[in-house]
Amino acid sequence: MTNFILTEQRGSCRVITLNRPEVLNAWHSHMRLDLMAALESAEEDAAVGAIIMTGAGERAFGAGQDLNETKTFDPDRAELWIGEWERLYDRIRSLSKPLIMALNGLAAGSAFQVTLLGDFRIGHDGVKMGQPEINSGIASTTGPWIMMEMIGLARTTDLTLSGRMMEAAECVAIGLINRIVPRVEVLEASLALGEQLAAKPRLAMKLNKQRFREVTEVRFRDALAAGVRNQRIAYGDGEPNRMMEQFFAAKSKAKSG
Repeated sequence: MTNFILTEQRGSCRVITLNRPEVLNAWHSHMRLDLMAALESAEEDAAVGAIIMTGAGERAFGAGQDLNETKTFDPDRAELWIGEWERLYDRIRSLSKPLIMALNGLAAGSAFQVTLLGDFRIGHDGVKMGQPEINSGIASTTGPWIMMEMIGLARTTDLTLSGRMMEAAECVAIGLINRIVPRVEVLEASLALGEQLAAKPRLAMKLNKQRFREVTEVRFRDALAAGVRNQRIAYGDGEPNRMMEQFFAAKSKAKSG
C-alpha cells in the first residue's frame, strides 16, 4: 500500500506530510483524496488544536500538479479535475482549526496555491514559490484569485503571466511568508506556533476563520466556474497536452545527455 499522505500527532498539532518525494511531492488524484481524508480526520479530532502541513524530503513542499496525470486530459476530464480541486480547496477553507504551512523547499503551482490557503507560512531562505502553470499551457484561475486576495492585481498579473518563481526574500517582502528560520528549524518553529494557536479559545478561532471564508466565498466560486470554462477551452484546443509533451521530451533529452 502506498502512503501518499503521512500523519503524526505532535502535542496539540496534527502534522500532515505530502509524501511523494521522488516527484517533489507532486499531486495526483489519489493524493488529493488522501489529503482530504487527513484534513477531515484532523478537523474531527478534539485532541487536535492546530494543523501543520509540510512536504517529505528536503527539496520541496510540493511541485504542484503531476503533469503525467494531466497530459492526456480531454475537456470532460479537465472539468472533473477542477471539481476535485474545488472539493480540496473547500475542505481547507472550511477548517475551524489554524493551518500552518511548514515550507521545506519549492512550492509551485497548485502547491503554492495550497500554501496560500493556509493561515501562516514558515519557511527558510532557500524556499521558492510561484505560479508557473502558463509554461505548461495551463490557464490559471484559482491561483490568480488567491493571489489577488493577498497581494493585489499588479503583482498577481506579473506572477501569472510570467510564470516566474519568487525567492524567499521576495515572498517575505510581499507578505506571502510570515517568518524565515534556519532550514532545520522550520518544522519546530511551525509546531511552536501551532501550540500557541491551539491554546486560543476554540470558538473564537472557529468564528474568525469562518468569517474569512464568508467574505471570500463569492470570488472563490467565481474562480472555480472560470476554471471549468477555461480548461474546457484549453483542452479542447489541445495546447496543454502539446506543451506537456514538449516538457517531457525536453526532460528525457536532458536526462539522456
